Amino acid sequence: MEPRFACTACGKCCHGLLPLTLTDAVAHAVRFPLALVWTVVRSNAKSYDLATRLGTTVRLPNRKTVAVLIQPTAYLPNHFPCPALQADNLCGIHADKPSRCRTMPFYPYREEKDQADLLVPRKGWECDVSAEAPVVYRNHAILDRMDFDSERAELLDQAPVMRTYADYVLKYMPWIVNDLAKMAAAPAGGKLVTSLSSFLTATRRPDARELAAAQAPLMQAMAERTRNDPALADFHKNYAGWAKEMERLAQRP
Repeated sequence: MEPRFACTACGKCCHGLLPLTLTDAVAHAVRFPLALVWTVVRSNAKSYDLATRLGTTVRLPNRKTVAVLIQPTAYLPNHFPCPALQADNLCGIHADKPSRCRTMPFYPYREEKDQADLLVPRKGWECDVSAEAPVVYRNHAILDRMDFDSERAELLDQAPVMRTYADYVLKYMPWIVNDLAKMAAAPAGGKLVTSLSSFLTATRRPDARELAAAQAPLMQAMAERTRNDPALADFHKNYAGWAKEMERLAQRP
């Protein structure tokens, strides 16, 4: 059976962390609380070679080398809806939605030949995979590939910037190498989160003040929203700290 898939606009995938291209992160900085999410890809993973092109490589204390993806991300708890998701479960910015949303369910951080399992809806999702849905994947190739190719191209274009950022972080925050080593050793992997302010400082973006000014009230609002939930203590701590960082960065001359 050839994989079939159609979106039913159930809104179930519009929750939690949303990886973005750098272009989309900047374009939606007034909407999404942003962070940089680091993910380790081991050398024996199918996507390792691709990850070295989209991200960077890091030599760990045990002398093993891993690839590391660094994704600009809308930083939201898993059960929090996307800020653009409306009450009717439709996207409020459909005409201008991020590349990640357009490419779903395909994922450009994977090789194209390894996409088939992504067409199986997660538990609770209401995607249409019936015989009435269109065939979207054949012979390990995506049929309607414009959005996939566009997102992949953006990720390749931004890779040098992500490597510059990685070099900065590993130089000024060297303990992160140990965190990456722990993630590489853990069966389930893991994610490391760093602040947008560190990215803006490292890359010396000319629009850093404007981005910080857009982010500060979002971080403040998210800090308030997560204040009294012990399960979201890490999110609250990050939001509160990053709000202060964004305020300071926005006020720099």
